[in-house]
Amino acid sequence: MNRVALVTGGNHGIGAATARALKRDGFTVAVTYFRFVPDQDPGRPAQYDVDRQRDADIGDLRIEADLRDPTTPARVFDQVEAELGPVSVLVNNASGWMKDGFTGEPDWIGRATDWVTPESFDSQFLVDARGGALLIAELARRFRGDWGRIISLTSGGPMGFPGEASYGAAKAALENYTMTASIELAPKGITANVVYPPVTDTGWITDEVRAHVEQSTDHWHIAPPEDVAEVIAWLCTPAADLVTGNVIRLR
Repeated sequence: MNRVALVTGGNHGIGAATARALKRDGFTVAVTYFRFVPDQDPGRPAQYDVDRQRDADIGDLRIEADLRDPTTPARVFDQVEAELGPVSVLVNNASGWMKDGFTGEPDWIGRATDWVTPESFDSQFLVDARGGALLIAELARRFRGDWGRIISLTSGGPMGFPGEASYGAAKAALENYTMTASIELAPKGITANVVYPPVTDTGWITDEVRAHVEQSTDHWHIAPPEDVAEVIAWLCTPAADLVTGNVIRLR
């Protein structure tokens, strides 16, 4: 049986590792990526420049997609269905991450933190919250099978995220959308879970971060993206058929 997985933000880090893990496990995999343009997105960090990676051998289909555009989810599903077939697995990994908060002060490792602004709000909520919700809606609307998976990635969440206020708030919204999907879509055979990764080395880890993690009682270690991808891939196996409606915290 050909099962198609769609992984957003699949050009690097956890998304790329997840795409490779699902491909290994027999899925046909489509990934989306966002092309960072410094002049148009001055607040985005350098790690979002994916030109150097967009031609990497990740997945069976690679789609450039800006999830800030509300028409993007339907367009992506149209293309995946036309070229690969109906989507059974959705991994909401893409993020519009920006650092913002209510003090404007640098964080504990010296990274600049912007004030909460309309721009920082839109960067996060249009991608993580609205984009993720519209992707879930497209999967549900088009679903014709009896087996499906939704896995969303989170960080921060409802208890607040100092220095990353809009990021945490948007992820809290995505968590809620995913939990709602776990209830409403259960009769269709779709499970929906949220994975909360540990500190993950996707290219931003410094010596200061490593020292902080070593002394933290909340973070136990720094994980490679492949470790997180294995949990996501496991949720897409028959062994996880009864696992739904959870925020799975990895440490």
